[in-house]
Amino acid sequence: MSSSYKRSVFLINPGFQLKFSLIVCFVILIPTLVYPLIIYDFFDLIAKNAPDLSEKLLAAQNDLILYLILIQFVITIIVFVVFIFLTHRVAGPLFKLKKHLSMIREGAPISPLVFRSGDYFHDVAEELTLFLETIQQNQENDFQYLQEISQYINNLSLVVPDDKKPVLSEISRRLMVIQSRYKKPL
Repeated sequence: MSSSYKRSVFLINPGFQLKFSLIVCFVILIPTLVYPLIIYDFFDLIAKNAPDLSEKLLAAQNDLILYLILIQFVITIIVFVVFIFLTHRVAGPLFKLKKHLSMIREGAPISPLVFRSGDYFHDVAEELTLFLETIQQNQENDFQYLQEISQYINNLSLVVPDDKKPVLSEISRRLMVIQSRYKKPL
């Protein structure tokens, strides 16, 4: 089951997304800084071996280094933006998972968790949905059993001696407290 909704905010978890994207850019940037240094040294070596071309080579060297810095800057920006989109596919489902669990904790009915078709972790959504359905089924079974126990205790209170009735009353009261935590199945 997939959802047709679209997120329009791409920084769902800015701390994670920005940090991760910056780390990737840094990891890419550091090794690629070696190339301009190698080219710079190469031009210096050629300029020393060909003094008559030295002036032209130094001009070409400066232009090439400037061009490489510009390309590196553009590539870094592109990588950064791409990783913001990629981390969006991770941060979005985690945000939705957190929101879904929060709503259930606050009393919303248990419903299936569905991520967008392009998001990651669909298996987590499916497993969580199965887990919540199991908990809900167990609660319903427990609720039914608690109702049966309450009926048994009420029947016992009719035949138990008077000195034991306060114990049964306390048990009945505690069962009602427990039952009040459960929502009756529809």
